[in-house]
Amino acid sequence: MKLVPTVGKVTALIFSAFLLAACSGSDTQEQDEAAARAAEEAAARAAAATAQQAEMQRLQEAAAAVGNLFYFEFDSSALTQDSINKLDAHIALLQQTERSIRLEGHADERGTRDYNMALGERRANSVRDYMVANGIANYRIETVSYGEERPLAYGSGEANWSQNRRVELK
Repeated sequence: MKLVPTVGKVTALIFSAFLLAACSGSDTQEQDEAAARAAEEAAARAAAATAQQAEMQRLQEAAAAVGNLFYFEFDSSALTQDSINKLDAHIALLQQTERSIRLEGHADERGTRDYNMALGERRANSVRDYMVANGIANYRIETVSYGEERPLAYGSGEANWSQNRRVELK
C-alpha cells in the first residue's frame, strides 16, 4: 500500500513540474512576442523615415530642376503656364516643410520707376496668391518689389527685357 501513496506523490510532483514549466514558458513566450512586435514596429518606423527622406530628396531635386525664376509677359502680372508648372514643384516641396520664403518681383526698364515698382509688386503678389490658393500659408510668404532696379540682363531689346520680367523665389 505504500506504493500507491508514492505513485500519487510522484504524479503530483510531475504535474507540478509541468505546471511550472507551462507557466514559465507562457511568460517567456509573451516576452518574445512583445519583443518581436517592438522590433517590427521599429523596423516599420525606420522604413517610413527612410521613405519620407527619399520623398523629400525627390521633391528638393524637382524644385531645383525647375529653378526659382518665374517669367511674365510684357506689362503683365498673369502667371504663364510654364510658371505655374514650376510653381507646382515648389509648392509640393513647401507643403512638406515649414520653411518661409521671399518672393522678389522685378520688371524690365520700360515704364516709370513707380510703375515698375508697382508691376513688380503685382507679379510677386500673383505668385503668392497662387501658392496660397494651393495650400501654402500666407504668413510663410514675404513679397518685395525691386521694379527695374535689379536686372538680370543689361541692355535694350526683347531678349534682355524678357529676362528681367520675373519673380525670384528665395
